[in-house]
Amino acid sequence: MSSTPTMRFSGQENFHPEDTGQIERSLWVLEPPNPPPLWNKLFSPLKKSMFFFSSKKKTYLGRAVSFLESLFPILCWFKNYKASKFKNDLLAGLTLASLSIPQSIGYANLAKLDPQYGLYTSVVPPLIYAVMGSSREIAIGPVAVVSLLLSSLVPKVVDPAVDPDAYRNVVFTVTLFAGIFQAAFGIFRLGFLVDFLSHAALVGFMAGAAIIIGLQQLKGLLGVTHFTNKTDVISVLVSVYKSLHQQITSGEKWYPLNFVIGCSFLIFLLIARFVGRRNKKLFWLPAIAPLLSVLLSTSIVYLSKADKSGVNIIKHVKGGLNPSSVHKLQFHGPHVGQTAKIGLISAVIALTEAIAVGRSFASIKGYHLDGNKEMLAMGCMNIAGSLSSCYVATGSFSRTAVNFSAGCQTSVSNIVMAVTVFLCLELFTRLLYYTPMAILASIILSALPGLIDINEAYYIWKVDKFDFLACIGAFFGVLFVSVETGLLVAVSISFAKILIQSIRPGIEVLGQVPRTEAFCDVSQYPMATSTPGILVIRISSGSLCFANANFVRERILKWVIMEEENELAKGKVYAVILDMGNLMNVDTSGILVLEELHKRLLSRGVRLAMVNPRWVVIWKLKVAQFVDKIGKKWVFLTVGEAVDACLSSKLPEP
Repeated sequence: MSSTPTMRFSGQENFHPEDTGQIERSLWVLEPPNPPPLWNKLFSPLKKSMFFFSSKKKTYLGRAVSFLESLFPILCWFKNYKASKFKNDLLAGLTLASLSIPQSIGYANLAKLDPQYGLYTSVVPPLIYAVMGSSREIAIGPVAVVSLLLSSLVPKVVDPAVDPDAYRNVVFTVTLFAGIFQAAFGIFRLGFLVDFLSHAALVGFMAGAAIIIGLQQLKGLLGVTHFTNKTDVISVLVSVYKSLHQQITSGEKWYPLNFVIGCSFLIFLLIARFVGRRNKKLFWLPAIAPLLSVLLSTSIVYLSKADKSGVNIIKHVKGGLNPSSVHKLQFHGPHVGQTAKIGLISAVIALTEAIAVGRSFASIKGYHLDGNKEMLAMGCMNIAGSLSSCYVATGSFSRTAVNFSAGCQTSVSNIVMAVTVFLCLELFTRLLYYTPMAILASIILSALPGLIDINEAYYIWKVDKFDFLACIGAFFGVLFVSVETGLLVAVSISFAKILIQSIRPGIEVLGQVPRTEAFCDVSQYPMATSTPGILVIRISSGSLCFANANFVRERILKWVIMEEENELAKGKVYAVILDMGNLMNVDTSGILVLEELHKRLLSRGVRLAMVNPRWVVIWKLKVAQFVDKIGKKWVFLTVGEAVDACLSSKLPEP
């Protein structure tokens, strides 16, 4: 390519390129296929999710079979299910149940519900997920973060201390709404909505929630009777101080046995967790340690009559099959909208945690997890759960890790766990009467270290400071205000990041890298050289729209003026080439700004050329007649062709 500095260009339309190949390539750019209509964009995701109507080649029976296999993945893999796999799943399910039973009781207590509702949530949702879910390792049941979320948001609607029955009914209704939202996300392929809670925000949110959950356990660990409904760290610590101070000043006796029992078994659980991590063959030790702690502590309290000495115990746990809760759902009254909002928040948090857990273990096993199918499965299981006295269930990281370590092969391990928990409800709930509340607190505390990932937070800080801002925003929002505020701060910072990137897109001056045909950013490649009189600019943005179009125009005009000031000895700028290969879309505001840019450049005697616009962009520019205004001969496939065409225009300087 020539780089003669004395070459001049004209803004007239009598440029005739001699290269017929270049004309043909320009026609490729100018004659793209028409973009799909609006209705197709809106409804194609729904059509893809309707498996029954997706294939025209199959018979109705074939479509029905494909639909059922897509809806119930168990129909696909159960055909080849072998006894050897069942042996592994049986062991994993029993190991999982030994961890789920005490954790479920503890999480129900965290959610301000009776213990049996945590056990109910470990029966029906895992069974539904086992037939509809596509993950082989994920363990379904109540989790700490969602339990905390419900205990912090639902009391704003109904106070559990004043009306526990109404509180429980609102929780069931929240679960139904959460299931409906999750199923809708899956059916309409709206999984991208969950992605607004970014990975960085989730790391901060989980860490903040873990600390709050840990502070909440001071109630059971210290045997505190009066406790705040607020979840921020200041309110919790003030509540603990006031409760202990009131007991001391009023002469009430404080019973240290709660603290002694809780701390003793917490140390045991942490040691078991440490040993299990150091020796993979002892994976079962941290899994059965919680159940072993419950059995030992219950026996100690029963034999020593420690409940007479002030040790708080669970007392009655209702057993039996999950009772129906259809008649308890609340669809009337002034709080339905607030209940639906809590359901939406719970749905997003539950999905985010479950999909993150499922995908991490699926990547280890080397298979793909369909996010939309997972959402549909989660939604259906929570809808069914809301009708059978369950609250919001999702995938648990700690229990999934145990399930994976125990060698589970399929989701049959969830079925084994659910059956085991059901047998516990039928046969052994009376044995839980003397279980101390401090044990539930210690079990929850022992599971919290897995929610705090300091290494990941440090990694986020090193890679992306803006992501780290979302991380610490979520962390401090949850810690010092509320769970809801932490989520709002995290999502707001993520939106702000997207908005800033949209309003201030990357606009790069390109030059040709020596001994190559590539045109690259001169800031990144200082050795790249630009052709005198020609300014090559790349718009690195997904869209040229109302939010950033004026910024793009002003930046380009500023660069033209700066280039002319820098090139006074060599001459003015005669051509501006826009590389639009990265531009995916343009709206009417963007087109108007391009027209204004063209007029202002033309008034300065500068020709505007376009390179490689995407098919949607060139289609819109043709409809708006912008291509006719700049001339079809000034639309090119590559930057090199555009520069050569400008250089070959050997007209005298006007």
